[in-house]
Amino acid sequence: MRLVVLGSTGSIGRQTLEVAAWRGWRVVGLAAGKNAERLAEQIERHRPEVVYAHRQAREALAPRFAGLRWADDPAEVAAWPAEAAVAAIPGLAGLGPVRAAVESGKRVALANKEAMVAAGPLIWAAAEASGAALLPVDSEHSALFQALQGERIPEVAELILTASGGPFLREPEDLERVTPEMALRHPRWRMGPKVTVDSATLFNKGLEVLEAKEFFRVPLERIRVLVHPQAYIHGLVRFRDGSLKAQLGPTDMRLFIQYALTHPERAATPLVEAPIPERLELFPPDTERFPALDLAYRAGAKGPLAQVAANAADEVAVAAFLSGRIPFTRIPRLIERVIEEAPNGPLDWEGLYATDAWARRRSEELL
Repeated sequence: MRLVVLGSTGSIGRQTLEVAAWRGWRVVGLAAGKNAERLAEQIERHRPEVVYAHRQAREALAPRFAGLRWADDPAEVAAWPAEAAVAAIPGLAGLGPVRAAVESGKRVALANKEAMVAAGPLIWAAAEASGAALLPVDSEHSALFQALQGERIPEVAELILTASGGPFLREPEDLERVTPEMALRHPRWRMGPKVTVDSATLFNKGLEVLEAKEFFRVPLERIRVLVHPQAYIHGLVRFRDGSLKAQLGPTDMRLFIQYALTHPERAATPLVEAPIPERLELFPPDTERFPALDLAYRAGAKGPLAQVAANAADEVAVAAFLSGRIPFTRIPRLIERVIEEAPNGPLDWEGLYATDAWARRRSEELL
């Protein structure tokens, strides 16, 4: 299989390349950011046909890799001739490449939740027009996708996403004193700084609720979150007869990446003998301690442009927290204000980007 990896130097991108090595796939395109050293290693190992990198990394690497085709936009890599693309560029910056990959008719393994949160109906319309296949990479959405195989959506009573609870599930009691260093110490996952902070506020789980709403095209009120500190049950589906189906497994993203790229087949992996936890807990989240989770529901209930605005406000707020401009507890308050002021209206590409730009400006004003 010919594969392009969007966000190749990030956590999902690096693990995708490990999966490609397991399977012997040909990596023909890489899209990366500023990490020139890691990108250089990937170019040397995989010898791609096309590469995108941030200008700073490209200038450092271009003399070293004479003759390599450098793309001016990650969307060019996304559209490169290949059977599949892994879309792992974080934030709304990843939406354009996702759109390009979908419009080119590929199998798209979607690790960018913001694409569905902000543009779910538009992405599905593009997929239906091009014949592209969309499969989720996020562990929770992959779990739901797997549990739904052979089932009918009208018979689903609810989708249940699980959350580890992040680093502040029980302490410290006073979240006002949380520092960026504390927020970046996730007990289970190794992720980029933005998604790690989102996991600490539980807004990441809120974004996943909105992603599930758009990906599976089910009503918001039929999606629930339960805290599961062991992070072994990744998602559950309850059916209208009361029965439950769940997907369980080790917290290793390579499983979900591979499944998205090989479905309906399940290829063998080195993880087949991973241990099973002796204790599994499930309980409701504390939305007073973590109000950001409820904000995602509020955005979803208000409409698609509110989802766009909430995502943009979160990106600005998290960046401000990481740079020391605002305390941890200001993140949900800023998102709430932007949701309240967000416009209503139909979703189209022009309105999406206009709302995103407005929300970022307004968030900066509110800081």
